[in-house]
This record gives sequence, C-alpha cells and structure tokens, in this order.
Amino acid sequence: MAFKNLSFFFLLLVIISLFTFSSQHRPRPRGGRELDPSMSPDILSSSASPSRFQSHISTSLFFSSSISLPTTSHNSDTMVGGGEWSLLQETIGVSAMHMQLLYNNKVLIFDRTDFGPSNLTLPSGKCRHSDEAVSQDCTAHSLLYDVASNTYRPLLVKTDVWCSSGAVNSEGTLIQTGGYHGGGHKIRLFRPCDDDQCDWIELHQNLTVHRWYSSDHILPDGRVIIVGGRSSFSYEFFPKNTFENSFYYFPFLKETTDMKEENNLYPFLYLLPDGNLFVFANQRSVLLNYKKNKIVKEFPVIPGEKRTYPATGSSVMLPLKLTAGEWDDSPSHPEVEVMVCGGARGGAYMKAVEGLYVAASSSCGRIRVTDQEPKWEMEDMPMGRVMPDMLLLPTGDVIIVNGAANGTAGWECAINPVLNPVIYKPYEPDPTKRFSVLNPTKIARMYHSAATLLPDGRVLVGGSNPHVRYNFTGVRYPTELSLEAFSPPYLASEHAHLRPSILSTEGPSNNVISYGQQFAITFTLGMYQHVGEYMVAMAAPSFTTHSFAMNQRLLVLYVVNAHQLSAFDHKVTVYAPPTANIAPPGYYMLFVVHQGVPGHCVWIRIK
Repeated sequence: MAFKNLSFFFLLLVIISLFTFSSQHRPRPRGGRELDPSMSPDILSSSASPSRFQSHISTSLFFSSSISLPTTSHNSDTMVGGGEWSLLQETIGVSAMHMQLLYNNKVLIFDRTDFGPSNLTLPSGKCRHSDEAVSQDCTAHSLLYDVASNTYRPLLVKTDVWCSSGAVNSEGTLIQTGGYHGGGHKIRLFRPCDDDQCDWIELHQNLTVHRWYSSDHILPDGRVIIVGGRSSFSYEFFPKNTFENSFYYFPFLKETTDMKEENNLYPFLYLLPDGNLFVFANQRSVLLNYKKNKIVKEFPVIPGEKRTYPATGSSVMLPLKLTAGEWDDSPSHPEVEVMVCGGARGGAYMKAVEGLYVAASSSCGRIRVTDQEPKWEMEDMPMGRVMPDMLLLPTGDVIIVNGAANGTAGWECAINPVLNPVIYKPYEPDPTKRFSVLNPTKIARMYHSAATLLPDGRVLVGGSNPHVRYNFTGVRYPTELSLEAFSPPYLASEHAHLRPSILSTEGPSNNVISYGQQFAITFTLGMYQHVGEYMVAMAAPSFTTHSFAMNQRLLVLYVVNAHQLSAFDHKVTVYAPPTANIAPPGYYMLFVVHQGVPGHCVWIRIK
C-alpha cells in the first residue's frame, strides 16, 4: 500500500510539473523599435533592436553519444526580451578593463596605473612611488572580487598594466604579461588564495620584447605563448625552454598592419586539436606551427569589415563536441569552427577622431578550420556592434554584450551604446532563429569594458572609458566604476525545477582528472524528472580585455550513459578530454546542463 501511495504521489508531481512548465512557457510578446531604414550606414544609427527574435532555452548542442534522449520542442515565434540585469556594486573604485576568473570563485580586476589616483584606497602603508602620473600613489588599480559574498579587496600592482594580456597556467596561477611604458616588458603572477594575503608578484625576469596589445594562450605543455603587440611582430614563451630563441619573428603580424590605424592588435588565438595555433588579425587568419615557427595554412580573408583592434570585433571558438571516436584508434579530431562578429570599416578610427562615427559591422563569419577547403559562412547580427564581448555559455550558446553601434575603440571614438545582449545559438538549423535579442542594461559599456562567465552561469560585466584622473564630467561617456551581472534566460525562476545541483564526482581524486579518464557526476533536480536531456561541459576561465576572451574554451564531453538513482538524484558518466591539445592542462568549470538549464559548476583540474 505504501508503494502505491508513493507512486501516486510521484505521478501527481509529474502532472503538476508538466502543467506548470506548459503554462509558464507561453510566449509573451514584447515591444521593440525597428531600425530606421532611411539612415545611411555612414551616419549615426539607432541602437534599438528589431522587434521579433526568438527567446527560449537552447537545446541545440545536447550531446552526441551512445544513448538516445528526447528533445524539447520550442514555439516558432521570436521576440525581444529575456534575461535579467542586476547591479552588484555602484562603484568598486577601479574601472574593470581586465578580468580573470580564478578557480576559487574570485575575479581579478584591474585597469591601468598611469591615469592618477583611482577611487579605491590601498591598505595603510601601501603606496606606489615614482609613478608616471603622480610621485606617490596610495590608491589601488587592481582588486579581487569575491563572487559569493559580492565583496572586494584592493590589490597593489606596481607597474603599468594598461592594455596587457594574460593566461592562467596549469597550476591556476595567472601569468600576466606586458603593458605600457615601464610595464611593457613585465611578467606578473597572481596565485589564488583564500586567506586574503595574496597579491601581485612581479618577476625579475622580463619579456624579451615590449608587449602592448598582445594576446596570450596556454599551450599543451603548460607554457604560455605571447603573440604580438604594438610594433612587436613576433611571439615568445613563458617560461622559456633552454634551447629556445628569445623570441620568434612573425611577419604575418606586420603584413596585417594597416597604415595609421593598425587594426591587427590583440589578435584572436585558438589552440586547435592538431596542436597548431589559429591566429586571426585584421581580416586574415593562418595556422601557425609555433614549434617550427612556420605557417602551415592560410585561410580565406573574411568578407566585410576589419575585425581586430581598434576596429575591434570579437571572436569565439565554438564548442568542441567530443565523440566516441576520440577514444578508439581513429586519428580524427573534433570539428573546429571559429566565429568572428562585429568590427568597423577601414578608416573608421581616423574618422572618429574627426567626430564622424561610421556605423559598426553587423556581420558575423563562421569558418570550419578543420575542413580541407575552409570558407567563411556569413550571417548578420540584429544590430551592428563594435567593441562587443563574445562569451561561451554552459549551454554551448554564445552571448554578445557591450559595445557601440558607431565608431571604433578609443576614448570618445564611439557613440550610440548597444545596451541589449544577444544570444546566438550555433546549432539552430534555421538561420533566422539563431539570434535572440535580450533585455537591455541601463549602463553604457564602451571602450575598456569587459565581461566574463561566472560559475553560476551569470555574466559579470564592468568597466568603460577610464579617463585621465578618472574624469566623470565633460565627456559623453564618463569613467564607469560599477559592476553588474546579467542572468541569461536559463536562470529565470520558472526554470528552477530543471536546474541540476551537482552532489559529487566519482573518479577524480581531489577533483583532478586524467586525460581520457571515465568519471561520473551525481546531481539532483528540484522536482521529479525522468531521465532527460543532459549535457556535460567543461569551460576554461578566460582572461578578458578589449573585447577578446583569451583562452576561452568550451568542451562538450562524450556521455557514456545516464540513469536515475532515486526520485530526485541522477548520475551521468562521461569521458574526460583525450589530449592536452583538446584541453590544455589546468582548471575548468564543470557544468551539468539539463534541458537547456545549467546548474552551478564545480571546479575540476585536468593534468
């Protein structure tokens, strides 16, 4: 009798759940303004969004594995709206020009040191001396933000980190390189800690070449490659092997430099499964064998506008979907697609200096770099965007935030802020349904803004336009010191019953996994659910600055099986990535995604 009563109770829960889910997912129309078709692309354009775009939870990337699970259907109507903004801090005293999430759920934030005092005081007795702006500076230009407590503490960075670069090594330490003037040759470390004692460490060892506006990437052997910089047409490594040259000349960077404007700084870098490095600058891209200092392939030129700084579009490598073939004798690697969005026309920077703001690019290009004859497939965003930030969400979708509709990177070189985030669903078969326009922020995020994915699936956004001595007046877009978070639609309260909560991982020792290792994740759901759509993703935390999230990587793990343990508990078994070329060693956020809804991650380390 008890069993029958229990069965009836679960059946009742299922019926209620289905009724609630159905009623809460009826489409709610929202208004929006159409772009004015009479406006010339060479004059100011509206940042308003088209009024009909899809707003639903994505299930487009759910795993390819040996078990077959049902898919979720969605309403075909599209609309503007979805997602929620929250102001975390009205001011943190420092403009968030650079961001790095660390494995202890804290975010390292910093701007530059040569603009005079910030609005955040260092602890008593700490000051910088012989500064380029003031003789003694007792204010902080860096801080550590604690995600869980929404608090922060000031840090002391000694040399100028303006427009620098970075990558987290296999130990979880940020390797931070370059900057401006006295900081251009510097190598700095930040090791995570939980006792509030850690701070910046500046090494006596320097970079061989002055690196300002360079890009970094962690490599399979755990080292970091530092590529480019202003008038630095080369790359080097940290740490260096004893037999290596101090640096390697890379003429591709000189070839892609435009007269006066450059448009090739902060090149987009991606480590590919074959061990080579994809490098994109301006409108061109190549495959670099960095071990032999040799270009092994050149890709077609992307159509349309310029794409790297100061034209400043953004880019992601789309999720790497791992399959069973990665663990047998097959030599195949996962397909790799790179996506580049936004940017500005050649000459836009010089026009902006004169007060003429050219409309930003609305085009996105995707190229499958693993094809024998790759080619760019072009699509249009709902609105033009320069200085956007593109981030990979745990669902495998791409979110595009920040930026402007006119101009280029540079102080007061852009106008018409784009306030609406956009979600892009890479594997939606209908191209007209791939983009969704979400709810807008109220804060303009222009030059020197940044964004990063947080462990709970939100997106942290900060910074914008730090002016000399943190000027807040007399400019169209003043220095912005606030921090806010955007919660994508999957975090809406009506999806709470779908959200998985990880209870444990079986197989890893102290959350450390080996390449190719099989391991299991046990998680619970808030309401009784049958075995359904599960995706397990590993996300590498990125170093974000100037519209590029360096080292960003999302791996969709191969699922061996999934089964239900009890009314609310489930277990999914997966394989870890097979090689360091596919997943460089280090810390990753491990997400379980259920019916398009991710839970809070757990951190794992692969080595």
